[in-house]
Amino acid sequence: MRKVKIIADSTCDLNPETVRALDVEIVPLIVIFGDKEYFDGQNITLEQLYENVSTLKMLPRTAAVSPAVFVERFKTFIDQDYDIFVTGLGSTLSGTYQAALLAAKDFPEGRIRVVDSLNLSSSSGLLVLKACKLRDQGKSLDEIADEIQTLVPKVYCSFAVETLEYLYKGGRCSRTKFYIGTLLRAHPIIKVTDGKLDVYKTPKGKMVKALDELVEDFKKFLPNVDMDHIMITHSISPEGEKYLYEELSKLVDPKCLMVTRAGCVIASHCGPNTIGILFIRTK
Repeated sequence: MRKVKIIADSTCDLNPETVRALDVEIVPLIVIFGDKEYFDGQNITLEQLYENVSTLKMLPRTAAVSPAVFVERFKTFIDQDYDIFVTGLGSTLSGTYQAALLAAKDFPEGRIRVVDSLNLSSSSGLLVLKACKLRDQGKSLDEIADEIQTLVPKVYCSFAVETLEYLYKGGRCSRTKFYIGTLLRAHPIIKVTDGKLDVYKTPKGKMVKALDELVEDFKKFLPNVDMDHIMITHSISPEGEKYLYEELSKLVDPKCLMVTRAGCVIASHCGPNTIGILFIRTK
């Protein structure tokens, strides 16, 4: 049985230390300011991203990678006699999934499996962690991909945003929801359902009210939460990170908690001070 290489795109938002420790190959998506392109996680940081927004007075665009980029990565590992498992940003949110599928057609059937996460950020990161665990247990490519496919609908992702401006200007929030949210001075909570973003709560007032809503939602799923990893992911929200970590530590073993920072592609669409709780349900 061949070894399996795990490949993800940069929106999985796993910490660099975790990526190195688990030997995951990361394909960076693209952030664009004007005519200048950056590679997510390589030559632009979150701090630089938001500094550019401030100084250039413009929001960045983002782009998926081409099938040719995946072909190059795939060939590297196929030539080393690996089978390849791939997951990343959901197909309803990016063309990355389709690019990987097209690239896989250049290789022998059965050597590459691409699973649609139908999600974003460390939601796909959770699937990557599970795939690595299965790989380390000696599972085959098909066993890994089939198991991860069953987990996709069990991933839960909700996050609170400081403002809907980024989502609105990026085309992921309607004009009506944007103006109502702004008028009410709300900190909307976004939930990912079947690969789509839905503004499903709009707590008003201080950001902590939105954080409390995230915690209350999390409580509803206990004890049916996979305790391997529970993510707290944010785009530069140190106070929110500390608050959620303390509140969740009252409910679960802190060893289950993994704090990550959103990459620049995800942050381009949600803005600063966005923070979420992401986990896998056991049923």
